[in-house]
Amino acid sequence: MDDKDLRFTKSHEWVRSEGDEVVVGLSDYAQGELGDIVFIELPEVGRTAAKDEGLTTLESVKSVSEILAPLSGEIVDVNEVLEDDPGTVNTDPYGDGWILRMKLADVGELDDLMTAAEYEEHIKG
Repeated sequence: MDDKDLRFTKSHEWVRSEGDEVVVGLSDYAQGELGDIVFIELPEVGRTAAKDEGLTTLESVKSVSEILAPLSGEIVDVNEVLEDDPGTVNTDPYGDGWILRMKLADVGELDDLMTAAEYEEHIKG
């Protein structure tokens, strides 16, 4: 998958827009920094979240990290594959390693996220 079509947060979540819904995952950079992901607690479908609110946690061999809501909205789906194989976030962060899908409360919030080029600059800084 080409990450040029994705948007990113400063806390390393990626977002792929699909109409009034978005798919959310953890960036390749972040999964690399965390190391092998061994557990992910998936959020509850139907839960609403405000932008930057903690959604869930994942555990790696190095630490426990919080996944933040990149945008405001309702969780409409989670990637249940990750319950049995959380390492998919490491092996395919922009594809099969997606974490959740949200229905947006405000599509305009997408404009607040970084482009792939802006994110590259952010992680270099």
